[in-house]
Amino acid sequence: MSTQTSTPAPPAATDERSSLLKLYLGRGVLAVAWALAFAGAHENLNAAAITLLAVYPLIDAVSSVIDYRATPNGSERQVIAFNGGLSTLAAIALCLAGAGGEAATLHVFGVWAFVSGAAQVVVGVRRRGPEFGKQWPTLISGGLSVLVGITYNIQAAGDNPSLDVLSVYATGGGVWFILQALLLGWKSRQLRARTA
Repeated sequence: MSTQTSTPAPPAATDERSSLLKLYLGRGVLAVAWALAFAGAHENLNAAAITLLAVYPLIDAVSSVIDYRATPNGSERQVIAFNGGLSTLAAIALCLAGAGGEAATLHVFGVWAFVSGAAQVVVGVRRRGPEFGKQWPTLISGGLSVLVGITYNIQAAGDNPSLDVLSVYATGGGVWFILQALLLGWKSRQLRARTA
């Protein structure tokens, strides 16, 4: 009687999956916390609100640095580096736009949401292997960010632009990141069970 055992995942893939799980979970929780803080602070575009506006893309920039360090060399890593630089520029641009009012702020946030969402989709597509749980939450989140970015720029050009939508955006993004972390955790347990 012969027994078959599943081939264990390569250590590099296992390490990257564990790193991504922690990163996505932390990023998701921070996004939801930011949404709660911004919801109570954006009535006036004062120093506190503008600081929070800069903090949100900086969360993305720091996450990109962590992700970059954990990702093997390749085109995926280049997209992550691009997104980190973009998010850093977005933080600076949001500080400047805050002085110009809600419309300017919504325009800048919308452009950043569009481009960073597109970058997220590219990274998600490249991580679609089974060892990373197919990346559906990441792909959906990135695709929605692209659509939302377009919507925000249309709203910013209208008569009554409002920053209320930014808390909704951050909450949605946070939930998708948490779902991706849970999916990676489930995938890790599944792979461990197969190799036990």
